[in-house]
Amino acid sequence: MPQYLIQFAQAHDEFRLPELHSLMKLENVHLEYDPVKYDSLSPFLVVNLANDEEAYKLVQRAILIKGIYELWAVGETYEEVHEKLKASQEKWPAYSNCSFKFTVDAFGGTRSLQEQIDIINTFSFLGFEGPIDLKNPQAHFRIIEDYGLDPSRLTPPTKPYTIYMGRQIALGKRDLIDVYNLKKRKFIGNTSMDAELSLVMANQALATKGKLVYDPFVGTGSFLVTCAHFGALTMGSDIDGRQIRGKGKTSIRSNVEQYALYDRVLDTAVFDICRNPWRQQTFFDAIVTGSAHPPYGVRAGAKRLGRKNGTIPELGLKEIEGVPNHLREDYYPPTVPYEMSEVLQDLLEFAARFLNLGGRLVYWLPTVAEEYSITDVPQHPCMELIANSEQPFGTWSRRLITMEKVKEYSPASLDKVNVARDTESEQSAPSSPNLGHSNFREKYFTLGGPKKATKKEHEAPSA
Repeated sequence: MPQYLIQFAQAHDEFRLPELHSLMKLENVHLEYDPVKYDSLSPFLVVNLANDEEAYKLVQRAILIKGIYELWAVGETYEEVHEKLKASQEKWPAYSNCSFKFTVDAFGGTRSLQEQIDIINTFSFLGFEGPIDLKNPQAHFRIIEDYGLDPSRLTPPTKPYTIYMGRQIALGKRDLIDVYNLKKRKFIGNTSMDAELSLVMANQALATKGKLVYDPFVGTGSFLVTCAHFGALTMGSDIDGRQIRGKGKTSIRSNVEQYALYDRVLDTAVFDICRNPWRQQTFFDAIVTGSAHPPYGVRAGAKRLGRKNGTIPELGLKEIEGVPNHLREDYYPPTVPYEMSEVLQDLLEFAARFLNLGGRLVYWLPTVAEEYSITDVPQHPCMELIANSEQPFGTWSRRLITMEKVKEYSPASLDKVNVARDTESEQSAPSSPNLGHSNFREKYFTLGGPKKATKKEHEAPSA
């Protein structure tokens, strides 16, 4: 199989491979690579693919991939790269008369314009006779120098460690990060997820045309928008209708109109997910949610219907000035705190019940770094863990968990759910207080969460 070079974005390194694997499944692309050669500090990965078409399909909607290139030669010096090119000339004739351009990129180093020109001229032996076209060439060749990434060094190396030469096949869709930037969105709130990670989650969920994606903690609807961008039909619900309705003239509908997603964002509803109105059958292809994702969702705290005395509020006929209480625009039902481990238990149980076989659940798991263990990740006999990617914030972190439904739901499996919830009382703390996410909200504030949860945490960096 031909070799190709993937260049990842230098951001969210733990999310790269999970997104890559999800895109492989979504596009039905067979890819081979040596996991031992993958280095999270390097954005480069050499892979084997059947052809250019497969390479294009793989990155056409990728968020954490900058580009993919047909690899012509790789070496530690330009002399070695030139020798390898001269030893395999079978690729040259196809591009001898087409328009072309060369680009020199340096990762971890710099090259002056004159140095770039001098490097390009050393490849004149390829004998390309077509016109040079810097704007829209038929063939774009890239020379990529890798100087490595060592945060401790004061100055970059004088020579690159590795030199890649190849033909550009396609670029990823990192431009979508700017398109859906929260700063450009008409309607956002404190719990709105930044565009880059929202788009990555859509890829993790395998959101595409013909699929139905649901967010049970929809908030301001970030995931409805990004999953709909990739063609999926989306819908959401929330216990707090105020966020859905918005304030003034802006709401979730404003974002739907802004991005012209009328035919994909179906609707939103207001109810407690613990007492949902859905028919007991499978129909969702993916569930994508932030629930009480940190830092901002944790500050607000998850809620569910209830009163402190333990009773459940009913939709009564109380009226104020002739308007039923629950129909008032500012109505918010009586609620009680919804502890994180309980949220996760209900979320997994909901996914097991309502996801189609092969459907995915993608959500955020907050955790205290020192207390986290892989066994903290909630499990369900119907669900299989696909990916667990950490975004660290010092003393705490949030993990993007991707699970896939692999078995039809059976009520007999209820007692096998492992989420460390106290079986004696739903109002008390979890029975395993050492879990990284148990009582997370209290731990978060104890750790100084409000002081450390800055805008940088809320809006993850892009590269």
